[in-house]
Amino acid sequence: MDDQTRLELEAAAFRRLRDHLASRTDVQNIDMMNLAGFCRNCLSNWYQEAAEDRGLAMDKATARETVYGMPYDEWKAQHQTEASDAQKAAFERSRPDH
Repeated sequence: MDDQTRLELEAAAFRRLRDHLASRTDVQNIDMMNLAGFCRNCLSNWYQEAAEDRGLAMDKATARETVYGMPYDEWKAQHQTEASDAQKAAFERSRPDH
């Protein structure tokens, strides 16, 4: 496989993951962190870092809007719920630095 095809496939997979996460607003970031070790915020951070690695200025808000499909504060107001004590405890247990 040539590099351009690989790049296009990786970009398509990213877009599909982004769109899938946008359609699953019932899945909270803390659940993703507890089960997979990453969440939408992580994905947006990686996106921002990739842009900066290529010399493109990108702020956190722009990166998050790319991943969330809307401004982050709007997404939180519409979809984020308060984490339960059990979710918070699982998050603390799952963090490798603790």
